[in-house]
Amino acid sequence: MSPYTGHSREEEPELLRAIGVETFEDLIAAVPKALRQSRPLDVPPGQSEMELRRLFLDAARRNYDPLSTPSFLGGGLYDHDIPAVVRHMTLRSEFYTAYTPYQAEVAQGTLMTIYEFQTMACELTGCDVANASMYDAGSAAAEAALLAAHATGRQKILVAGSFHPHHRGILETYGRPPGLSFVDVGADRPLTPADLAGKIDGETAAVLVQQPNFFGGIESIGPLAEAAHAHGALFVASADPVALALLEPPGKLGADIVVGEGQNLGNPPSYGGPACGIFACKRDLIRRLPGRLVAETVDAEGRRGFVLTLQTREQHIRREKATSNICTNNNLVALGMTITLSLLGPTGLREMANLCLQKAHYLAGALAAIPGVRRDPDGPFFHEFCLRLPKEASEVIGKVYKDAGILAGCDLGRIRPEWSDRLLVAVTEKRTRQELDGLVTALGRALQ
Repeated sequence: MSPYTGHSREEEPELLRAIGVETFEDLIAAVPKALRQSRPLDVPPGQSEMELRRLFLDAARRNYDPLSTPSFLGGGLYDHDIPAVVRHMTLRSEFYTAYTPYQAEVAQGTLMTIYEFQTMACELTGCDVANASMYDAGSAAAEAALLAAHATGRQKILVAGSFHPHHRGILETYGRPPGLSFVDVGADRPLTPADLAGKIDGETAAVLVQQPNFFGGIESIGPLAEAAHAHGALFVASADPVALALLEPPGKLGADIVVGEGQNLGNPPSYGGPACGIFACKRDLIRRLPGRLVAETVDAEGRRGFVLTLQTREQHIRREKATSNICTNNNLVALGMTITLSLLGPTGLREMANLCLQKAHYLAGALAAIPGVRRDPDGPFFHEFCLRLPKEASEVIGKVYKDAGILAGCDLGRIRPEWSDRLLVAVTEKRTRQELDGLVTALGRALQ
């Protein structure tokens, strides 16, 4: 029998008898009736393979086409250009089907690509060491909070009010079991040392800031890091690696840990994943680094090779004593980032970032000139900015898409009701002058 074919009614009694029950009701007897579904499931009758294929194709046609629909969505995942060779390389079977590289003698290719990823992450963040990727930026930030708590013996974490709200939720999820407490400081604008006054103290393990922040603003990393260190706390920055092509790396400005999201280099936004978390830190924290670390060595004949190193076995077999329970990484997504950075090089990455910067500032100026529209918060930004609209953002987004087939940005009212008039707009190097001007025209009409 094919594993993709359902069981027939004639086969069901035989299957039930094989597991020691006579009826399906016997099988679920231990489930209280109050918890069971009391009505039949609203499932349509079965269809043939040909009919199902037509059904899914019809549904797919109702989706927007990402290749022809200008997208200004952002909020953590971005629509950057992906060179064709990235997909070609990541779909090679030795990468696409590779398992955890525990056996170094048969996994040198995989280990080498991870080592290159770590090296590039260090160069971008300005840190001494990076691990072999995390799940995403949110879980990487949570692991950074756990590391800070273990390193300092403290439980309080200060989180900038401009930190990504979804990542803020992940912090709570990770931090609840070990008893961490998270305190929000500042609002939607870039954080200042004055915002920390009265909240940072000898019980603070770390200060977490996003660079650029969730609303697109540029944070002053140096003074914030100094303020954290003055109270014996660690400073953690969650940074966009594309922005770091133009901004000073947080590690060089005093950050002890730098995390980030690698999706925006070589990987599509898809439906919100998969993603790839960057995690880098100073050398003195290397023994507390979560996840796996690939190091360079030589074999018995002096030839260059790569191995997994410094992994605590608690992460695998004594998880209740582990400082981190992450045992894997998103290597295929990390590989896409590694290939993209190899193709771009430092010059290409700066050119890409500069295109994002220039196009975003052009669009922000044009949109802010529309009556009733203003940037809020104002101030320096990279390629993403927040607008206040005279109407609800959801209404405006719907009208712009219906009128011009453009995804105008993220409705922040979906995150918090009080933000219903806020539109978060992201601009990447892919957006053309025609698309930028098209959004200005369509948004102006939507507000009339």
